[in-house]
Amino acid sequence: MPKELERDLGLFAVVAISIGAMIGSGIFILPGLALKTAGPAVILAYLLAGVLVLPAALSKAEMATAMPEAGGTYIYIERGMGPLLGTIAGVGTWFSLSFKGALALVGGVPYLLYLFDLPVKPVALALAAVLVLVNLVGAKQTGRLQIAIVTVMLAAMVWFVVGGLPSTTGTYYTGFFSKGSDGLLAATGLVFVSYAGVTKIASVAEEVENPDRNIPLGILGSLSFTTLLYVLIVVVMVGVTPPDLLSDSAVPMIHAAEATLAWPGVIAVIGAAVLALISTANAGILSSSRYPFAMARDQLAPPSLTEIHEKWGTPARAITLTGAVMLLLIAFVPILQIAKLASAFQIIVFALVNGAVIAFREGNVGDYDPSFESPLYPWTQIVGIAGGFLLIGYMGTIPLVGAVVITAGSILWYAYYARDRVQREGAATDVVRRTVGRKAVERTKSTFEVDGYEVLVALTEGTSERQEQTFLRIAADIARENDGSVTVVQFDEVPDQVPLRQASETQSPADIEFEEQTEPLTDEFDVPIQYGEIVSHDTKRAIANFAEHESADFLLLERSDDPLYAPIFGTTVEWITRKAPCDVLLIEDRDLDRIDTVTVITDRGPFDPQKITVANALAREAGGEIDLLYPLDSAATETQHETINEYLAELESLCSVPVNRSIIETNEPEQDFVSITDTADILVIGTDGGRIRGNLFGRPAERIIDNIDCTAIQIESKRGNPGLLRRAVERIVF
Repeated sequence: MPKELERDLGLFAVVAISIGAMIGSGIFILPGLALKTAGPAVILAYLLAGVLVLPAALSKAEMATAMPEAGGTYIYIERGMGPLLGTIAGVGTWFSLSFKGALALVGGVPYLLYLFDLPVKPVALALAAVLVLVNLVGAKQTGRLQIAIVTVMLAAMVWFVVGGLPSTTGTYYTGFFSKGSDGLLAATGLVFVSYAGVTKIASVAEEVENPDRNIPLGILGSLSFTTLLYVLIVVVMVGVTPPDLLSDSAVPMIHAAEATLAWPGVIAVIGAAVLALISTANAGILSSSRYPFAMARDQLAPPSLTEIHEKWGTPARAITLTGAVMLLLIAFVPILQIAKLASAFQIIVFALVNGAVIAFREGNVGDYDPSFESPLYPWTQIVGIAGGFLLIGYMGTIPLVGAVVITAGSILWYAYYARDRVQREGAATDVVRRTVGRKAVERTKSTFEVDGYEVLVALTEGTSERQEQTFLRIAADIARENDGSVTVVQFDEVPDQVPLRQASETQSPADIEFEEQTEPLTDEFDVPIQYGEIVSHDTKRAIANFAEHESADFLLLERSDDPLYAPIFGTTVEWITRKAPCDVLLIEDRDLDRIDTVTVITDRGPFDPQKITVANALAREAGGEIDLLYPLDSAATETQHETINEYLAELESLCSVPVNRSIIETNEPEQDFVSITDTADILVIGTDGGRIRGNLFGRPAERIIDNIDCTAIQIESKRGNPGLLRRAVERIVF
């Protein structure tokens, strides 16, 4: 029988752990720095920060009751948002906790040295080195001191509030909003990190008794208590201390204690600050070092970071890496920037926590069944995300640049190191995939509801009767499906020196042959067909202009092989395809006889609506069926298979003919499609991207058509297709 953790943490223990994780250097150091930014409105900054943390607290409480065994912000985000955002969250949280630990040391040491004349940074560096060593050797007994530390800190702070409130004076609150809303929001972003530990309890959720009740109550109760305590402490600090002294001091709480509690109160504040310093810095090293360890275990970081020291039993390399980062921060980064960077990264992580809940709720996650659900979903999460990023915008250049650099660096790390090592995706990917699929189905459905397709068939003097018959058959089937009509035009090109009127009055043998072979064909198909000839000096412009004049929905052209100069100068067909105001169908005729099977291949995303429309029209008129082929990488997840299959089933329901849908697991779709389409009578395929990509790398669609034996229709869609950004998203999630 496997070992299980005893659920012995009650509500009081949950509240104590969460409060202990929050109370620290944020209240001993940041009020003075924030006062410079917001003035006396720093009081509201702490209140507003607590309110903006609430959505993430609710989201974390929900995920903790759904996955009480998982633990860790990184794990939740990685599961909910996928490995890419999991990487960003892991790196961001690691940096945030490292910054918070460094902030505790740089900002807390002055309290320790208030009675001693020693330099701050050397002492902070020495303490950091000692704490790193303690974590390396695995001092388990330090965890047992947490409740005692929290108790002493709370006693000192309550004494500070109770003893200081009667001494406050309204004089120091004048000019409360003198710094305006910009100053208030900037200060709120600065002190945001003070509440970073509110969700700490989620990491031990498996040990909480009655987690459905105690986790949300513990998180919300500790957040409410800590917010109230912070606000009252800042009210006292601002109300009893001259603003110049408070904002310029490295030990603002000591000056407030001197004004209200005399020497015993000062000693109590120093003791509480030193305890907070030790607790916060040690927790910063302990917690942050576990993030590279967890990421390495998930193959998002080098496996060496998972190595456990044989003697000490700790992840030595992860701890050493974290300690090195903290030492560099202490040595070279000013305290204000450390605080801002810590808050900025924590804001990003909390935004991802809120996004993870949306992903879990909307995604196809069968085992996500939280007993506590965040109220006012999804507005709570949306407010949390929007509010967080609003704060970053007011925090100045350095935290904004730092957040961008860390995010970009995480993306590059994932792209070049981790992407090929992981075969997972988050619930958010499935949410986007399903949304994209629904919109693609809606676009396809709208093409079936169009009345009166106008189809233009553009021929040249070199088009044979057999080819013209094939083109007319395809055009008539498309037009008939929506009660439309067909226009067949032979475009003749004459030299520039020949007047067009003279050329149009002279009938060549080719013109006579065109009329003789076209007239009987118009009687073969039961749709309105008009035919004629157009003479021009530039055939490609004439075709594009005539298609626009006739308001054509589809333009049918003969597909031609690219000449040698095509990569540089392009081709006539390519020019027409780009300039035509409608969807263009390039026909590769290979003696089309009967149509039993129409095979449709997707282009790395949802099927273009026009592909389904054309395939359905051809199969319906011929009494055939459609084969929908969708390629998936062999590493695709089960969820991806399910979602794609559901999407194909919805497309099938739109068609009026039998549909065979096939998901092809392949790492070489181009080669596999050639062999699969051997039994097809006609292939419907796309154009595979733009001219630059095709010229540089070639187009898979072109190569597929060149290597098959059946007739092919290559569709260049113009109407109702998504833009480049949406198309990129479609291809990523599909």
